[in-house]
Amino acid sequence: QVQLVESGGGLVQAGGSLRLSCAASGRTFSNYAMGWFRQAPGKEREFVSAINWSGGNTYYADSVKGRFTISRDNAKNTVYLQMNSLKPEDTAVYYCAARWMIVARLGGEYDYWGQGTQVTVSS
Repeated sequence: QVQLVESGGGLVQAGGSLRLSCAASGRTFSNYAMGWFRQAPGKEREFVSAINWSGGNTYYADSVKGRFTISRDNAKNTVYLQMNSLKPEDTAVYYCAARWMIVARLGGEYDYWGQGTQVTVSS
């Protein structure tokens, strides 16, 4: 089992920044690819970003490319999502997820999920 706990969400004005963290425990963190997903009210969960086990490969949804940066610190068992130039349409609950070894963009391919953290961007 892998336990994931997100933090860092909150209320921010459009144009502002937030950094989300996801702390992992339970298994060897560096064996897992990590992803960030989000779900806005009334909408389906969508892929935001993912990173491979080493941090050497990163992936982004087109909607966040150039504004968000994913990174990980395997020594701290933590993955981060730096979010800059936030827009009201970024408002959602953000979830981190873990998948054994291989990066994926589909949420259904991830094995473990956190409880989510709310991000609200005001206009």
